[in-house]
Amino acid sequence: MDSLGGIDKSGSAAGKSFSRIGMYIQHILDRVTPFVAIRWITNLVLLVIFSVRILYVQGFYIIAYGLGIFLLNQFILFLTPKQDPSLRDMDEDDGDHVPRLPTRSTDEYRPFMRRLPEFKFWYTTFKAIVISLALTCFSIFDIPVFWPVLVIYFFTLFFLTMRQRLAHMIQYRYVPFSYGKTKYAGKNEGPPGGAPGIKISSY
Repeated sequence: MDSLGGIDKSGSAAGKSFSRIGMYIQHILDRVTPFVAIRWITNLVLLVIFSVRILYVQGFYIIAYGLGIFLLNQFILFLTPKQDPSLRDMDEDDGDHVPRLPTRSTDEYRPFMRRLPEFKFWYTTFKAIVISLALTCFSIFDIPVFWPVLVIYFFTLFFLTMRQRLAHMIQYRYVPFSYGKTKYAGKNEGPPGGAPGIKISSY
């Protein structure tokens, strides 16, 4: 009974430790969320370090290829709208119920909703680069491959995927970036303190 009690206590202690670590990581993520440029510069620096590491050891090409495919997949999800407008063409009966992207300046303002939000895009790529760097420290993952074939295949896949995504943007006339809601000024600006766009007259 004591041994079982000891296991329960150690298990609960380990659970509390993992919970505290998770809360600490979440706290750090909340703190770095507003610093978009710094976050992406960090990812870029890590990616450069990873590239230098691959060139220095002349190996781990399969890890580099896997990382490239993963980053390409995440980038495509980042450019893809949350509600795909092509669903209207798949089901003509329910097409009117599918949310539509604004295609004209007179349409109601709706920000571009991504399938993969910017922060999740950054966080998943950050973890992928860090894990890839860690894997290059173990020789068991240095699988011998003919790397020119991987490079050619990756760039071919990148070209075909991006061409398909650009064709989708042109077909449904949307841009995967939001510039903010347009504000219109009134014809007659009132005096200070008055509502803009309303001409205040005195009797």
